[in-house]
Amino acid sequence: MITVCTPTYNRAHLLPDLYNSLQKQTCKDFEWIVVDDGSTDNTENLVDGWLHNESFAVRYCKKPNGGKPSAINCGLDMARGEYFWIVDSDDTVTPQAVESCIRWIDTLPQNKKFAGVGGLRGDKNGGIIGTTFNGEFVDATTLERAKHNICGDKSEVFLTSLLRQFPFPSFDGEKFVPEALIWNRIAQAGYKIRWFNEIIHITEYLEDGLTKNTDRLLINNWKGYSLYVRELLKSSAPLKDKILIGGAYCLRGVKKICRR
Repeated sequence: MITVCTPTYNRAHLLPDLYNSLQKQTCKDFEWIVVDDGSTDNTENLVDGWLHNESFAVRYCKKPNGGKPSAINCGLDMARGEYFWIVDSDDTVTPQAVESCIRWIDTLPQNKKFAGVGGLRGDKNGGIIGTTFNGEFVDATTLERAKHNICGDKSEVFLTSLLRQFPFPSFDGEKFVPEALIWNRIAQAGYKIRWFNEIIHITEYLEDGLTKNTDRLLINNWKGYSLYVRELLKSSAPLKDKILIGGAYCLRGVKKICRR
């Protein structure tokens, strides 16, 4: 039912925590694809020891270093699951995560455009990351999140066939494109997500992670970042979001000029 895809680069010291959390799943109807984005540590040997575990299928691919977006595209090419869930190498998942996702997937109307389902992210202390709504679930596109108080990082599980229609673009000399570029494109195409109020994904923002290094990452990958901002400003996103993201883009542009 679900492909769990983990792009990773030199995270052999963290992957065992994620693997152990997958071992604890109450439902084993999933595969785990580890896309090694050119690691120079012992990631390959580590994952090789998990390939023949009896709990769930583990598959491994090593590619030249090209960044997380290209690793996700690689995982999509390999995926056998009907749904696709990106779980980073420094994250873990709750024991009922796969079971909960499948339960909510089974509630999706067949006659409407749904991209998938989305649960909550939490921290290691059990707190919710960002904000959420009251009630069991809300149906909304990614661009409609703010009006439902669905703010901050969430954990989306997308139809694999749909994601394959929206691959991450690549730019010469760059290795990163904001994931929101793709989620917004899917929203603009009219696809909703069924957001449910349950923590399924435990996230820790490490000092060497993408989130903690957003400014540097976006400035160094300006073409991909600019594409994301241009499309957002033309989208149906709330005016407040356009002002905030447009303003941040201008400030980073100044930083980029000052670094020359």
